[in-house]
Amino acid sequence: MERVGLYLLVLIATLPYTTVNGGAASPTAMDFIRASCKTTLHASLCVTCLSSYAGSIKGSNADHLLAKAAISVSLSNAKSASIFISKLGRVSGIKPREHQAVKDCISTMSNSVSSLSQSVQELEKMARTKGQDFEWHMSNAETWVGSALTNQNICSRGFTDRSLNGPVKDAVIKRMVYVSQVTSNALALVNRFAVRHRKGIHKP
Repeated sequence: MERVGLYLLVLIATLPYTTVNGGAASPTAMDFIRASCKTTLHASLCVTCLSSYAGSIKGSNADHLLAKAAISVSLSNAKSASIFISKLGRVSGIKPREHQAVKDCISTMSNSVSSLSQSVQELEKMARTKGQDFEWHMSNAETWVGSALTNQNICSRGFTDRSLNGPVKDAVIKRMVYVSQVTSNALALVNRFAVRHRKGIHKP
């Protein structure tokens, strides 16, 4: 019976988590999102995650709004994954080595959530600054998102040992692959925003 709870929790991991933000999407906004997502490694996922934000991504600061939306989606997914993995670590029947790997993952995911939260704050500060201060916040945002992605990858690497093969490993890896792809896309869009801003390109 101990493994029943484990398998039910593992089953939950197969359900993708995405953030929906409402708002009617205009063709122009969707074209902008699709064009922007082409610069990411996971373009289809990028469009899927950000299409619900199309109604609010417009105007001269569209790049900024798109980058912020991408990080917000990443943060929501990272929080969800962190909660899931924490619950996984409390399920009875989990093996000692699995428990240690999960425990390490909980720590790195906590760092990832913190980094993404910091990056959102930096983007909010950006909207109120110019010149060198803007560049400072931009650099910080890129660093924080990069750090978040690194911590997510560290979590996944903690389950590479074959001795950990099983439902726990499968659940964590499946969840972390999704979160890492979303965060990778967010980093690409933040970097795109930085490049376009420095070139004086603001409008879609």
